[in-house]
Amino acid sequence: MPAHDLTFVLGGARSGKSAYAEQLALAGPAHTVTYIATARIADDEFAARVAHHQARRPPHWLLRETPLELASALAAADGPGHCVLIDCLTLWLANFLCPPEHAAADASADYPAQLVAFETALLHATGQIIVVSNEIGLGVVPTGALTRQYVDELGRLNQRIAALSPRVTLMVAGLPLTLKTTPAATDA
Repeated sequence: MPAHDLTFVLGGARSGKSAYAEQLALAGPAHTVTYIATARIADDEFAARVAHHQARRPPHWLLRETPLELASALAAADGPGHCVLIDCLTLWLANFLCPPEHAAADASADYPAQLVAFETALLHATGQIIVVSNEIGLGVVPTGALTRQYVDELGRLNQRIAALSPRVTLMVAGLPLTLKTTPAATDA
């Protein structure tokens, strides 16, 4: 069963996916927007990327930084009249498969349960939900085992979220390409 008001936005690096998702949140009916950021900042270059995203967002949007516990963050931010923008699943998955060196335990063991919990949270959401992810499966097959595992897992993750989503958009060169639009159910 697809989630009620879920939009999944995919694209490559610098495709415009985050900016497009932000435009959807701004144009939506929600009074409250919560931006859930999954990134872990590891160096100055990545901090500059994050700062670019932050500068683009309205200052009144709420922010939750959530590298792993996405289901609970979504449940806490969701509600009627709310919009939750999750950016992005690409980094969320990387946090499980490539945890920081100082992480105490192997986070990848938690991923299957966290994924099921996230899917359940999406299905029970009552507000507008926008999820962003990278489409990285259009290139050559990577040579390293960890990179191949990551590409495979992200492809599977994207397929699962796309199946739950009534609307799926692929961003290419800043242009939205509609991949899926399921008409909303009407009350009889």
